[in-house]
Amino acid sequence: MMVRLRSMRFSRSSSSKLRNGNKATPQTEKDCRSNSETKWEIRPGGMLVQKREISNQISGDGMITIIVSTVSESHDISIEATSTFGELKMILSLVTSLEPREQRLLFKGKERDNDEYLHMVGVRNKDKVLLLKDPALKELRV
Repeated sequence: MMVRLRSMRFSRSSSSKLRNGNKATPQTEKDCRSNSETKWEIRPGGMLVQKREISNQISGDGMITIIVSTVSESHDISIEATSTFGELKMILSLVTSLEPREQRLLFKGKERDNDEYLHMVGVRNKDKVLLLKDPALKELRV
């Protein structure tokens, strides 16, 4: 069941005029109403709540596009939101020619483990992930 209600915006000046017994002017009434309509829905428990907008990252097949930046270049990678960082490393190994064990992925300033899920740590559509080459493996080769 979908219910459409209009949200009303009240200002302090218009409510004080109404409390004093004065009639609201047409200008005050116009200021109180906003042109946008809020969509409401009734949840199974009977609670009336504002309807959620479905964003592009959740719609359809659950694919998101992540911007993966290296020191010198950037790649747009399309991947499912429920994938892990390990799966992202496998895709990046095809693009960057770095093996997954040589890669370090940072999101929101923290290095992420291979078993962490993208959607659980908050990766959304068009978010940026930083790809660094693991310096420990570089030292082992030398």
